[in-house]
Amino acid sequence: MPNPHREHPDYESLRPQAVALRRAGLSRRQIRDRLHVHNNDILNRLLEGVPAPDWTRRPNAKDDLRAQARELRKQGLTYDRIQVELGCSKSSISLWVRDLPKPPTRTREEASAIARRGWEATLERRDEARRRTKQAATSEIGELTERELFLIGIGLYWSEGSKSKPYRRSERVIFINSDPDMIRVYLAWLRLLGVSTERLRFHVHIHESADVGAAEQFWADLTGAAPSAFGKTTRKKHNPKTVRKNVGTDYHGCLMIRVLQCAELYRRIEGWWYGIVLGAERPA
Repeated sequence: MPNPHREHPDYESLRPQAVALRRAGLSRRQIRDRLHVHNNDILNRLLEGVPAPDWTRRPNAKDDLRAQARELRKQGLTYDRIQVELGCSKSSISLWVRDLPKPPTRTREEASAIARRGWEATLERRDEARRRTKQAATSEIGELTERELFLIGIGLYWSEGSKSKPYRRSERVIFINSDPDMIRVYLAWLRLLGVSTERLRFHVHIHESADVGAAEQFWADLTGAAPSAFGKTTRKKHNPKTVRKNVGTDYHGCLMIRVLQCAELYRRIEGWWYGIVLGAERPA
């Protein structure tokens, strides 16, 4: 097969001249006119592997990405790894770095370690994006008015609290949840309604395989209730066939909060809820 470099009789002498002119900052057109090479294929071969001077490139939004991609390639990263790091297409990466030498072949262990580091970096960026979104959303709420807390508490109770059924009339105000923040909001709502702490009774529900004593202390500290306000803890029987995720030191079981002398309060809660439903269904 003929060598394409031999298609031009002066290739060997023109190549160093073309490289020198390119490194001196000349454009392709200037080099073409200087060397009298008017065949683009020949000119491409003469300039192969020599990057264009900065002034010949049009600035665009991807210039920073291009610079980062080239730096990562020099560090030995593959196209796949650069794509994970920068989030750009492989076709763009190829255009930016194809004049650079390929990274050396790595062992499977080395490749796995690099991939793991890259994935960890990706997860960190995602976690940071989540944190920023949550922080921004949190700042949108600000301080709640009493009416806002009042409405939130009604929805909270009707989602998680006990409700009377047509087939089982039971006008009791009982709320149970494992989320400490839900418990805090619910207790704040009860205080807003004027429910005194003397009317509250607490019961911990937890798997028997967990640290029951630590859970009881956790809920006592969170609620600030006296020990006498806590009833007997309900221990759920452990089933070894069940693979539970709610384990470890962060697992505190659920806290049930019962309001004494609550029939009238329950009726009002139910009425408030249906008032919200009617208000939401009214045309704007």
